[in-house]
Amino acid sequence: MKRRVPKIAHVFKFIVLGIIFLCAIGFSVQFLWNWLIPELFHGPLITFWQAIGLCLLGKLVFGWHGNGGGPWGARAKQQWRRKMMDRMEHMSEEEREKLREKFRRCGMGSRWGNENFYNEEKDQPKPETNL
Repeated sequence: MKRRVPKIAHVFKFIVLGIIFLCAIGFSVQFLWNWLIPELFHGPLITFWQAIGLCLLGKLVFGWHGNGGGPWGARAKQQWRRKMMDRMEHMSEEEREKLREKFRRCGMGSRWGNENFYNEEKDQPKPETNL
């Protein structure tokens, strides 16, 4: 007969392994920082908790587990673009032109590329600006 381990033991094991992993990451970052940064860049030494904070800050800035770089990663941009294209399909030509003008004014015209959004813009000459 197989002996079943209670659920509480699995939870406890998960918590202990998580603490060990967190400590290993924290001490590794602290060791590498204190070994490299002061000598290379004359930076300060950091504590274990500051190393944990740096890891958390890095995850917040650069994203979690390959989701494209945080809240403005590639996947989020693709979803936003798809949603905007869907909205554009259901707009009248006048509404589309108003939206295009808003994007041009805020500097987003070059970010959209030439994919369906600025079809008419290719044939039109660029306006002259007097500075």
